[in-house]
Amino acid sequence: MNDSSAFPDGFLWGAATASFQIEGATTADGRGRSIWDTFAETPGNVLGGDTGDPADDHYHRYADDIALMRDLNLGAYRFSVAWPRVFPEGSGKPNRAGLDFYDRLVDTLLEAGIQPWATLYHWDLPQALEDAGGWPARETAHRFAEYARTVGEALGDRVSHWMTVNEPWCAAFLGHLDGVHAPGRRDAPAALAATHHLLLGHGLAAEALRSTGHPARVGLAHNQAVIRPHGARAEDVRAARRADGVRNRLFTDPVLKGRYPADVVRDLSGISDFSFVHDGDLDTISAPLDFLGVNFYSPETVAGSAEGLDPALVSGQGGAWLGADPEEVHVSQGLPVTHMGWEIDPSGLYDVLVRLAGESGDTDLYVTENGCAFEDTVTADGRVHDPDRRDYYEAHLRAAREALDAGVPLRGYFAWSLLDNFEWAWGYSRRFGLVHVDYATQERVVKDSGLWYAELARTGRFPDR
Repeated sequence: MNDSSAFPDGFLWGAATASFQIEGATTADGRGRSIWDTFAETPGNVLGGDTGDPADDHYHRYADDIALMRDLNLGAYRFSVAWPRVFPEGSGKPNRAGLDFYDRLVDTLLEAGIQPWATLYHWDLPQALEDAGGWPARETAHRFAEYARTVGEALGDRVSHWMTVNEPWCAAFLGHLDGVHAPGRRDAPAALAATHHLLLGHGLAAEALRSTGHPARVGLAHNQAVIRPHGARAEDVRAARRADGVRNRLFTDPVLKGRYPADVVRDLSGISDFSFVHDGDLDTISAPLDFLGVNFYSPETVAGSAEGLDPALVSGQGGAWLGADPEEVHVSQGLPVTHMGWEIDPSGLYDVLVRLAGESGDTDLYVTENGCAFEDTVTADGRVHDPDRRDYYEAHLRAAREALDAGVPLRGYFAWSLLDNFEWAWGYSRRFGLVHVDYATQERVVKDSGLWYAELARTGRFPDR
């Protein structure tokens, strides 16, 4: 490729969402409770006391939202299925009304000429399964496979691209170690057991989807981090290795290489003996992927200690990752940040793509999430002018374009997110959408960044400024 402003023919342009973040209707049509319902309703867990209702009321407004997708020239829409809509108690008899919603959603997408890309687990575990042990319990992985087979049988005649698990690191560590996501546990051994069972669930769900008789291309969405040492000090390099181990390789090595990294198992030996790994598990987890989803937002820089550093640049002290030495710290690079406080450095996306292309061989890669939060307002002209978001997208997509030139088999890009939505522990205070949502009226306004992205998706070329 020699035209740096163009993407190859057939490159897929999409946008992504997640069920709990946009659907609302948390008690409609037999939907059961999820761990995020419980977590959000617990005082102090979510900023402002926000919950998953009404979110964007996508459950009732999906047809209008699909019309917006068509206006944005999207070729694909990545959505997640709410497990408690399908199995209100986590297993047993499926809820036909819940499946019917996704039938309607998929049919309407196809009528609009938009490919449906379904994610089976974007963190809304049925509360009944959490009560039975949750992801630290091996049985949850088997219940997940049953759920995957049910959804695959129902939708697989029309949905051909599936992601099993979204960001298993977040589900395992933010939910079971840091306690800032549902289910709100702070238990290091449980976090490691959850890690393994999420990965096992991925493998079992992939088997289940492929057993339905429908053509199924199966992957998962991994939030790979770029971990860079702050300097050349041995302690900085060691800190980066340890952080990379638990942030990345603990999750990618079992899937891509069929093993847990020996140095990480050694680092974590004081926390777990990994006895949750049973014979045959890693063969199941490492069955070949049809594609790998890559979620990326911001790189991370670490140092072995704060000694000699400007205190203003130390952004996290001790315990920032599982097994860390208490002296290890996160270090800011002094770059511009988003409303989430995440530094903006598009070179990180290039590094992620090149690394994963090397580790996964010829596996197709898709950027399945990339985006940013900024403080958006509708101005007097009825528009949302968000040049910072447009610049973020352009810079990261230029990095993706450079990765293509470097030989990375990148096949598509999904912006995060289609709509402003419930941003987990931040509630409705952080806006990531290409489309602005007024939560009081549910009015949608396509932001300037969305108009820019629509033109890119239409032409496959960076729009002129």
